[in-house]
Amino acid sequence: MNWLGWLTTFFTAPARRSGPDAIGHRIAEHLVFCGEALLWAAVLAVPLGLLIGYTGRGSFVVTALTGAARALPTLGLVTLAVLLAGVGDTAVLVPLVALAAPPLLVAAAEGVRGTDPAVRDAALGIGLTHRQVLGQVCLPAAAPVLLAGLRTATVQTIATATVAAYVGLGGLGRYVVDGLATKDYPATVGGALLVVLLAVAAQLLFAPLIRRASPPQARLTRTTRRTRRTRTPRTKEAR
Repeated sequence: MNWLGWLTTFFTAPARRSGPDAIGHRIAEHLVFCGEALLWAAVLAVPLGLLIGYTGRGSFVVTALTGAARALPTLGLVTLAVLLAGVGDTAVLVPLVALAAPPLLVAAAEGVRGTDPAVRDAALGIGLTHRQVLGQVCLPAAAPVLLAGLRTATVQTIATATVAAYVGLGGLGRYVVDGLATKDYPATVGGALLVVLLAVAAQLLFAPLIRRASPPQARLTRTTRRTRRTRTPRTKEAR
């Protein structure tokens, strides 16, 4: 059977429409894991990144944590979490938070660090405290970079949350893991496709948010560049 036939079998199966193995139910479970992991990662990484970016101290922490997180084996973390805390949400949240925190940490630090020093000095000059400058000046300026980091963390978390199935939990990983175990290839291919589509949907969702958060001048610059790229071929043909 070809891939199209497998996908047709997967999506038309009665079990995919209702019940605990329904597609909507598995997607909801997957999104809950991702949402919890992103929330914990943001709570842990964003304040630290803002502080590092504003003070300029501790940049080595960003580099060290980012490198260490990339080297950590996801399944190894899941196994360790199961041994320490037992089978449960913690076993999934530990590796997902470890994966999602570094992009948020880097984005927060770099976003605040990129704030115009003259604007920060002017804000301090009119009597704002450092906390007010960070919250009212640096944070809005860093919003596009923060959203870009959140987009990266979200896509990585969606792709990795399939590990929940390895410890008996739900999510879209159930289709992939159970399908491989029982040689149910329609479920394996269908589950993998759903994970890809969910990641692509997250990419598309963040694109307008990042554009909206960008300063007007930055949006105007991007529009001008796109206009020039579209007009350049016509100019050459005219010549």
